[in-house]
Amino acid sequence: QVQLVESGGGSVQAGGSLRLSCVGSTIITVTTDTMAWHRWAPGKQREFIASITSSGSTVYGNSVEGRVTISRDNAKNTVYLQMNSLTPEDTATYYCGSVTKAWWGQGTQVTVSS
Repeated sequence: QVQLVESGGGSVQAGGSLRLSCVGSTIITVTTDTMAWHRWAPGKQREFIASITSSGSTVYGNSVEGRVTISRDNAKNTVYLQMNSLTPEDTATYYCGSVTKAWWGQGTQVTVSS
């Protein structure tokens, strides 16, 4: 049973933008859970990107702060990650998850070319 579905990844040139989406379910609801985005690139450690609490408080990772924005649409039970000024170092698989329920999606691939 799929609990989280990420989408929006793809290939983009350096300097471009992408918006990732993460749709919850009846079990994982973005209105009550603390939601987060992480990323994982081959040969690197899993990296925290951003989180948003049920009250709307946000936290960003050092490597992306100022370039990404996490938000949510309660009516759509969806969390977004807007990423701007992408560089090849942003190439990774991006995972959305519920920190509250320790559940992560299958990931969406982002590839940034120079």
